[in-house]
Amino acid sequence: MTDFVKTEDMAEALPTTDGPPKDQEAYDRAREKGWSAPEPSNYPAENGTEAQSNEVPFVEEAWMHSAQKYEWSEEFGDVGPKITELEAQLFNPDLKPVKGNLFEKQVSSLNLTSIKVIAEAVERPAPIRDFDNAGLHPVIVENIKLSGYDTPTPIQAYTIPAIGKGYDVIGTAQTGSGKTAAYLIPALSKLMGKVKKLAAPRPNLANGFNPDTDMVRAEPLILVVAPTRELCCQIFDESRRLCYRSMLRPCVAYGGGPKREQMDELRKGCDILVATPGRLIDFMSNHPNLLSLNRLRFTIIDEADEMLHDDWEKEMSKIMAGGDTNEDGNHRYMLFSATFNKRMRKLAKKYLSGDHIRIRIGRAGSTHINVQQNVIWVENNEKQKALYDLLISMPPSRTLVFVRSKKTADFVDDYLFNLGLPSTSIHSDRTQREREDAIRAFKSGRAPIMVTTGVSARGLDIRNVMHVINFDLPSIDYDAKMSRTARIGNVGLATSFYNDKDEGMADYLVKILLETGQPIPDFFAERVPEDKKVDFEDDSGAEDDDEGAQDGGGDSW
Repeated sequence: MTDFVKTEDMAEALPTTDGPPKDQEAYDRAREKGWSAPEPSNYPAENGTEAQSNEVPFVEEAWMHSAQKYEWSEEFGDVGPKITELEAQLFNPDLKPVKGNLFEKQVSSLNLTSIKVIAEAVERPAPIRDFDNAGLHPVIVENIKLSGYDTPTPIQAYTIPAIGKGYDVIGTAQTGSGKTAAYLIPALSKLMGKVKKLAAPRPNLANGFNPDTDMVRAEPLILVVAPTRELCCQIFDESRRLCYRSMLRPCVAYGGGPKREQMDELRKGCDILVATPGRLIDFMSNHPNLLSLNRLRFTIIDEADEMLHDDWEKEMSKIMAGGDTNEDGNHRYMLFSATFNKRMRKLAKKYLSGDHIRIRIGRAGSTHINVQQNVIWVENNEKQKALYDLLISMPPSRTLVFVRSKKTADFVDDYLFNLGLPSTSIHSDRTQREREDAIRAFKSGRAPIMVTTGVSARGLDIRNVMHVINFDLPSIDYDAKMSRTARIGNVGLATSFYNDKDEGMADYLVKILLETGQPIPDFFAERVPEDKKVDFEDDSGAEDDDEGAQDGGGDSW
C-alpha cells in the first residue's frame, strides 16, 4: 500500500495506530457483507528501516523469473519422469481455467460470419476439433489436459494446424480467447522430440550448477515478445506448464526485476525466452555473450499493436531481424493481437512469408457478448462513494477497477482500504516487486479488489474475475478491459461510470451496447440510430491488403 492520502472527505476513515480504521461502522459493514479484512503490505525501505509495529511484515517471495521449472537430466529418456511436488504447483486446481456453461454452446453455434480465415497460402489447413487428434506431441497433449483445457477455442482451432504445417501466422481475436495457448501449443509440439538435435549445449543441472565452469550462452528456439511485464510473466507461467516433463527450458526477462538474476537463469540454458522489448534489446545489444538468436525457430509477437509505435520502429526491426540469423533458414514469424492496424500490416508485409495465413475471429477488437455491461451516470465528485456503494451492494467477488491515472489508482485504493475493503493497486510507477505482489494477492483472493491503470488492460488472465468497473472511462482499450471478465464461456459484469466529460465515448458505447444486445441508458437515447444498425470501422486491412487472397469466409468447424 502507499501512504494513506488525507483529505477532508476521508478524515473519519483514516487508520489508527492500534487497530482498525476510525470508521468502525464502514469496517464492520464490509465484514457483514462478506468481504475479507484488508491486509496492508509493508515493503522495506531502501535504507533497510523496519516496518512499524501496526503493519503486516513484508514476506519475501521469489521473483517470477526464479519460479521453479522442470529441469531436464541427461539420465532421462524421451520423456522425463513426473515430479509430484512441481506438478501440484504448476497445475494447481485453483489456478486452472474454468469453462463457463456458454463455452460449448458458443463453439457449436459458430456460423459462417463468426470466423474469417484469410489465407495467402495455397492450401488452408482445416481447423482441429479436439487436442487428441491434432497431431500434437504426446507430452503436450498430456500437459494440455493437466492444464484443464478440454476443447480448442476458435483461435486455437485454426492456429494450431496452421503453425503445425509450417506457415507464418497472424492471429486476430478478442482478448480472453486463448491466443497464448494458440501459439505455444503448436510451437512447443513441433520442437519436442527434436530438442537434442536443435538445442544449444547446456549444463546438466541435475548435477548442480557452477557459474564459473557450467554457464553457457542462451540460444532460444522460441522467442516471445510482449509489451508488459505482467503479460510476460503470465506467458512464462504458461510455458512452464506446457514444457513440463520435456527437455525444453523456458526463461523470462523483463524490466524492473533483478537483471543479474535473470542473466544467471539464461546462462543455465534457455529454449523458450519470453521478454519485454526493453530488457530484450538490452541483452541483445549489451551482452552478446549472454544471448544469441542464431537458433531461433519461432519469433512470436504478442499484443503486437501495443508495441508498434514510431519510436519503437528501430527496436522492433532489430527484434524481428533476429530470426534472419537462423543458421538453416528454417524460421517462422507469428503476430498475435486483438486488432490488426496499419502498423501491423506494414510489419507483416516486411517479415512474414508471402504464403502466410491470417485468422480473424469475429470483429477485430470486439468486446465479449458474455459481459453484461451497465453504463451509469455518476458525477466526478460522486465517483468514490458510488464505487463503495456498488461494491458493498454486491456479493464479494474478484473485481478489477480501472482508472485513468496513477495518482487516482493510489487514491482509490487507499479510499477503499480505509473503509475496510480488501484492495490493492497496480500501475507503472510501482516497483516490480510491488506489482508482482499485488498480482499474487489478487489471484489468491487475499486482495480480491484491484485498482489498476491500463497496465492491466491487455493480456492479464486471472481466474474468476467477475466484475470490471470503469471508474474512469478509457479513451482506448475499452474492449480489452471488458474482456478481463467473462473468459472461456463464463459470464461477467462490467460497470462504467459516465458523465459529461466522457461525451467523446458516447457514440462508441452505444455501438458496443447495440452490438452485444445490451440495454441502452436513457441518457444515450438520442444517439441510437433509427435502424439500430452497428457500423464499426474495419481495421482488418481487408480493403487494401487482401486483394487476391483466399477468403475463407468463415469455415464452420
